[in-house]
Amino acid sequence: MSAYPNLFSPVQVGPLTLANRIVHASTSTHYADKGRVTDRLISYYANRARGGASLLVSEPMGMLHWQTLPTRPHILSGVNADTLPRWAEAVRQEGGHMLGQIQDNGRGFRAGFRNLDAHGASALPDDLSWTVPHALETDAVVRMIDEFVRSSALLAEAGFSGVEISAGHGHLFHQFLSRRSNRREDGYGGNLTGRTRLLRELMAGIRAECGAGFLIGLKLPAEDGMPDGIDQSEAAEITQILHATGQMDYLTYCWGSHSDTLYTHLPDNHGPRMPYVDTIERLGRAGAPGVPLGALGLITDPNEGERLIRDGKADLVMLARPLVTDPAWGIKARDGREAEIRYCVSCNSCWSMIASGRGLLCDNNPRVGAADEADWKPPLADAKKRVVVVGAGIAGMEAAWVAAARGHEVHVFGASDEVGGKARIHADLPGGEGLSSIYDYQALAAARHGVTLHMGQRASAGDILALEPDHVVLATGSTPAWPDFLPPEWREEGLVPDIREAAVLLRPYETRMEGTAVIWDMDHGAFTYDAAEFLMTRFEAVTILTPRERIASDESLMVRQGVYKRLYSQGVRIVTSVRPLPAPRIEDGEIAYANVFSGAEATLTGVAFLTYATPRIPDDALAAPLRAAGIDVRLIGDCKAPRITLSATSEGCRAAMDL
Repeated sequence: MSAYPNLFSPVQVGPLTLANRIVHASTSTHYADKGRVTDRLISYYANRARGGASLLVSEPMGMLHWQTLPTRPHILSGVNADTLPRWAEAVRQEGGHMLGQIQDNGRGFRAGFRNLDAHGASALPDDLSWTVPHALETDAVVRMIDEFVRSSALLAEAGFSGVEISAGHGHLFHQFLSRRSNRREDGYGGNLTGRTRLLRELMAGIRAECGAGFLIGLKLPAEDGMPDGIDQSEAAEITQILHATGQMDYLTYCWGSHSDTLYTHLPDNHGPRMPYVDTIERLGRAGAPGVPLGALGLITDPNEGERLIRDGKADLVMLARPLVTDPAWGIKARDGREAEIRYCVSCNSCWSMIASGRGLLCDNNPRVGAADEADWKPPLADAKKRVVVVGAGIAGMEAAWVAAARGHEVHVFGASDEVGGKARIHADLPGGEGLSSIYDYQALAAARHGVTLHMGQRASAGDILALEPDHVVLATGSTPAWPDFLPPEWREEGLVPDIREAAVLLRPYETRMEGTAVIWDMDHGAFTYDAAEFLMTRFEAVTILTPRERIASDESLMVRQGVYKRLYSQGVRIVTSVRPLPAPRIEDGEIAYANVFSGAEATLTGVAFLTYATPRIPDDALAAPLRAAGIDVRLIGDCKAPRITLSATSEGCRAAMDL
């Protein structure tokens, strides 16, 4: 019997009887090619159905004549008439039901510049990009509804079980619903009756065209956080109006808009678990009684899903990021294999990859979109080899467990007493705890497959050669470069630690010290700002100096907004476009700096602590002597070139598969 009887109980959702409560919530993959559905796109959804999701919502579809993004599956154009049935059938064969998502960005744009071809409710600027859209004429709104309805009918003909209308996130439907963005004087503006007309006519049109057997789900804005925007009170009214149509088969909610509240769309580990569940329950149960309600937002563990269903807070558990990380989340939970789940880190790297046009990728799943992704078992190698992995961080541990699972004899040298490397340091910082999901999984997998760990040993070339390896995988990481404004002798004396050393050094001290901690930031990654929050618990004040015009440049807009929100809220001072002057007078508590453009100088006083986050230099010294000894050596992760977590896990997996 499953430990999650409620999560795996059947439920009626509109015309469908679902085998369980697990729903794959919409997330973009960008796996379409020139608008065409690809094998990889189909595999992505089929794997998540195979892994236990009973209902799957697609990424936004190309349902309008102006929706020509090449990585969005095109529906209205008819180019996928042959592949849409194959997509729907692939999901159905795995026990799932496929829904297409209806959405348009409208004026909403997050690329860092204006959208020159935007359509919207009114000619008012987007709160993020300042894009001013072309205001749709009344007949254009009617045509848009008709195209959405015709596209839905094409999905129905192809075997899709329904659609979800995405009416939040500051996108087009949200723009029509909100008086902040809708100043229309026709029947689609004015009071809430007018502002909900677009959705009411769209739902009625889909029902009339596709019939009662075609599911219509709805995602509404719960709170966008903007003046004159949609708050929870208005969300309740919108819910009641739309529920009264009788066309709503399930309901869920979302947060934020294309504005400085965008980051609330995907909550991370800097806040509470499941932050939106109670509000979703209150709005949905009161405004749409009897309609199946979906919970979403930082739900990562099967126990959380079980409690939500058991306690009546929701009828469906809607997961996007957790099912990106592990498509077999469902069947592993059902079968009591929770320790084999690769849990979501909630770092939002997936969103970064999507927004930057690189397609859906994941820090803790190196094989997103692979044909055999769900519950993957590495294939056995043709011949057993002895493999030595040097470095027990996440790159090395990924290589180790995959190589061992393929039948190789694997030894790992780790300089620390525990696996995880620098990720373990980050996991101890505010908001970083999700990173433990990566190395915890790797450690358990390594143990299952017989990896031999040599921990607490900084291996020399001699130590490695003594094991007579066939292959060596170097995953020895990197070291932050010494700042050029500091005297070289200070490095030998250990007077100024790098940001990672500082986090370890100050961990035991729980009292807050007088003075200001200063971070020289030439890294712009999440570790630096989580460390800044930590330093705020150890010093009276924290100041960040950076030569760039902003901080967190290496993070996505979603993450960067959260960084600014937290640091400013906690009183961290951020000084941009500056460079410290040589020979700081640390003993006098002073650091002088100059603006990189004007040369204007200023001095920080009261400095009690200085640390730095600088570009990292690979620790690859072992490569040359090992190669000189005739050993096949492969460099991965920061040892190859300092980059991001995603690079570490993907290269570790690839290195093991190439052995």
